Amino acid sequence: MSSSTFAILSNSAPLGHERFAAHRELESLLRKSVRGEVGFDTGSRALYASDASNYRQLPIGVIFPRDAADVEATLAACRVTGAAVLPRGAGTSLAGQCVNVAVVVDYSRHMNALTSIDPDARLARVEPGIVLDRLREAAELHHLTYAPDPATHSRCTLGGMIGNNSCGVHGLLGGKVVDNVESLDIVLYDGTRMTVGATPPERLEALIRGGGRIGQIYSGLAGIRDRYAALVREKFPRIPRRVSGYNLDELLPENSFHVARALVGSEGTCANVVSATLNLTASPPFRVLTVLAFNDAFLSADAVPLALEHKPIGLEGFDSLLVDFMRRKGLALRELDQLPSGVGFLLVEMGAWSAEEARAKAESLAHASQSWSSRPVAHICTPDEAKAVWHVRESALGAMVFVPGEPDRWEGWEDAAVPPTQLGKYLRAISTLMAQYGFRSPLYGHYGQGCVHMRVNFDFHSAEGIRAFREFIDRAADVVLSFGGSLSGEHGDGQARAALLPKMFGPELVEAFREFKGLWDPDNRMNPGKLSDAVRVYDPIENLRHSPIHGSHIPAQPKLETHFAFAASDSSFERATERCVGVGTCRNTQGGVMCPSYRATGEEQHSTRGRAHLLWEMLAGSLREEGFKSHAVHEALDLCLSCKACKSECPVQVDMAVYKSEFLAQRYKGRLHPLHHYVFGFADRLARYGSLAPSLTNAILTGTLTSPLVKRIAGVARERRLPRLAPKSFQKARSAAQESSHTPTNLVQNSAPMPVVLWPDTWNNSYHPQALSAAETVLSQAGFQVEVPRGHICCGRPLYDFGLLDAARSYLSRVLARMATQIEAGIPFIFLEPSCASVFKDELPELFPNDPRAQHLSQQVYLLSDWLADRAPEFTAGRLAGAQILVHGHCHHKAVFGGPASEIALLRKAGANVELIEAGCCGMAGPFGFEAGKFEVSKTIANQGLLPAVQSAGPATILVADGFSCREQIAQLSHRRAVHFAEVLAFTCACGG
Repeated sequence: MSSSTFAILSNSAPLGHERFAAHRELESLLRKSVRGEVGFDTGSRALYASDASNYRQLPIGVIFPRDAADVEATLAACRVTGAAVLPRGAGTSLAGQCVNVAVVVDYSRHMNALTSIDPDARLARVEPGIVLDRLREAAELHHLTYAPDPATHSRCTLGGMIGNNSCGVHGLLGGKVVDNVESLDIVLYDGTRMTVGATPPERLEALIRGGGRIGQIYSGLAGIRDRYAALVREKFPRIPRRVSGYNLDELLPENSFHVARALVGSEGTCANVVSATLNLTASPPFRVLTVLAFNDAFLSADAVPLALEHKPIGLEGFDSLLVDFMRRKGLALRELDQLPSGVGFLLVEMGAWSAEEARAKAESLAHASQSWSSRPVAHICTPDEAKAVWHVRESALGAMVFVPGEPDRWEGWEDAAVPPTQLGKYLRAISTLMAQYGFRSPLYGHYGQGCVHMRVNFDFHSAEGIRAFREFIDRAADVVLSFGGSLSGEHGDGQARAALLPKMFGPELVEAFREFKGLWDPDNRMNPGKLSDAVRVYDPIENLRHSPIHGSHIPAQPKLETHFAFAASDSSFERATERCVGVGTCRNTQGGVMCPSYRATGEEQHSTRGRAHLLWEMLAGSLREEGFKSHAVHEALDLCLSCKACKSECPVQVDMAVYKSEFLAQRYKGRLHPLHHYVFGFADRLARYGSLAPSLTNAILTGTLTSPLVKRIAGVARERRLPRLAPKSFQKARSAAQESSHTPTNLVQNSAPMPVVLWPDTWNNSYHPQALSAAETVLSQAGFQVEVPRGHICCGRPLYDFGLLDAARSYLSRVLARMATQIEAGIPFIFLEPSCASVFKDELPELFPNDPRAQHLSQQVYLLSDWLADRAPEFTAGRLAGAQILVHGHCHHKAVFGGPASEIALLRKAGANVELIEAGCCGMAGPFGFEAGKFEVSKTIANQGLLPAVQSAGPATILVADGFSCREQIAQLSHRRAVHFAEVLAFTCACGG
């Protein structure tokens, strides 16, 4: 096979014999020489075809190296066939530099260590795949930090940041990545291994005299410096946020011929970074945020130089259109309430080494601002308010996508930077230009350094729209350059801006960029076509993911008939998968719940982003021929716990639980599901029939001989204990009690008690009837008339997990018919089980979008704690004095109902000391944790937060978990037992009454 095979085959070329043979040869070589995982199947490639940008290119394959030796082996194999290479971190880049027809080297899975930290020298050595926050956490132990901190700090990797020359909120504190790199350990495409950094003259001369490949590189770099120094000094804008182009200025004598820093921002086009030594910055431990609210968005930008006089460590800005979009999407509503009234906002953070000094700086700013010509409202935030306001700022990108009533918005002109003194003028000029094209965008970003982000309503679905986009960015480049700015201030050039670089630097410096690239990568095999190379760069309108005239767009299929309405996504499953903009919030591993299976495996296919991208590829991309039979998509969705955390924590509300359910329904349309789908999906029927003879049923389910057989047939993990049915269900016990005595009356006299329906969900009715009994006691004592449906009734919650949507719809149809009177009367429905309540709040309106009963019922659903907190907040006061309570929130409680805040408030009102377990999913997630083959993943998830908290709790501590699955997980993996919130309240009622 010719070494130029891959070099001559484009992404759009069919996978013919020659190309297929090249793939096979390369894959074989890699599998023999690389210890890390190798992914050349279509599913693995499809996962990495998109990032957070507008661009899509199907890679050759994906490699997950375990160490530098694996990187060298990967490059050696690629050289044999001429395959291009693309180093990649978290894939959150926005300019197209993380997609290419290349072998993607994903460093994030294995090469993610903090090798060392030296607080005295203020240095840290890291592998490229380490997440920024892991480094910052370690550094903060010594009152140090890594200053560049993009909004993606919880998942972006240092390797990616080095590739992009990232910055962030605290650029004022310590600059960009280029200002914070000491040295880099790199491997070139040709196999050369080097450590580069600052190069004193005598060292440079010695390296050149040493000859060989290294001497050639240093000689060439010196030549570039000597030939282009004057132009670099003239043409490179002296602004805080010049990220465009290669950092040739770092080769100047006044910058110590710093080769490592010259490579920062090269976007993987020159070298592979296998380790980096980074400079740490002193981190002021006391910080105070002041919000300045102006009555004009441009006036807030004009005020930036005045705010900078007070030496803040962070100075961000955004406008009221961003706030409006967030409100319209229902994002961060409580946090938005912390903002003072205004149209343009500056967030000015002061840092100091004492609380008094930080506060004094904030007060000085607030006082001074009142003498400015555009006087703002100045509000000094409390720590909680500051946290809320920063959350608003960090949610900005997601807030601009899929806004109700708004057109689609895209990257493409989101990253320009100008001198801070020119910011107001630039924003006025670019807004005027946008208006000429019918474009508009919220404004937000790093105002203190003149870098403003946008997401513009470009039309990438029509040829006319694409032409308008291309013309606009050409004119926008002229605007930013007229103010002495940079085309990119943070996100890099990639494909989005590379073709515009001649406008900014001129032909001579563009030639210097080609020479620089050619020294490191003479064969043009490192991320070719991005930023700059020896042949050409891709135009910004090539490889667009949704373009009808470029890239890999495939004409749309006939509209897919779906079970769910997908009302928020134009009634389209494909459009729903497009909601994912790739920013990777689902790759967080700290805080929140999303995404449990990714946190357990660390694999992209198990992130919400990975699943969404695969589903899109199945509907419109490389997996389209496989369709719903795709093994890659099925495998990715199989470990989705349907926790729904993505529905609330994903900034664009990707609802993977619904997507998974629809996928499975389509996959098995017209044919039988696997047996375990029916066993788990119709669990309510098993409980119903088993309750006819619960003792016999329990004996079979738990017997030494019968239990293993039942588990094997039903697809239950052998490590699990099957839940035991109660001797008598709540409904049966209640009916028997009513027949033998008078119907229970309210304990609180009320001439007209308000009726409520207490929902007898399968889990509490058949397995934990004491919880429903306790809830009835509590509701009655709180002054409500409790109604309980008679006979079997069920929402069908497990049916959704297996795509049994026709059955699920039948279940809900029966509910709507049977409960029509209560629905019409507007009677509240009170639930104990969050997962069942979420069916009526979430799935019901999507399955019955045109049925007014469904819409009404969805608004009548309450969890017990929320209902009591709203309607009877005082009735438990003082009844649990001194009790120690540990609360675990169910995933659906958090995702659909906002979490257990009401529960905690009521328990505290009762006098208890309450602590919330800071954990994500319990790992059981209904049937998930019981399924064979998923026990270890379930256990891993439980051990990430829940079980350590449970096991460290004192013996007298009461464990509260409302979810049946959560209580089962705790009981099966620990020696403790959790109870429902209702049971605790019933105890207070008994003690108090």
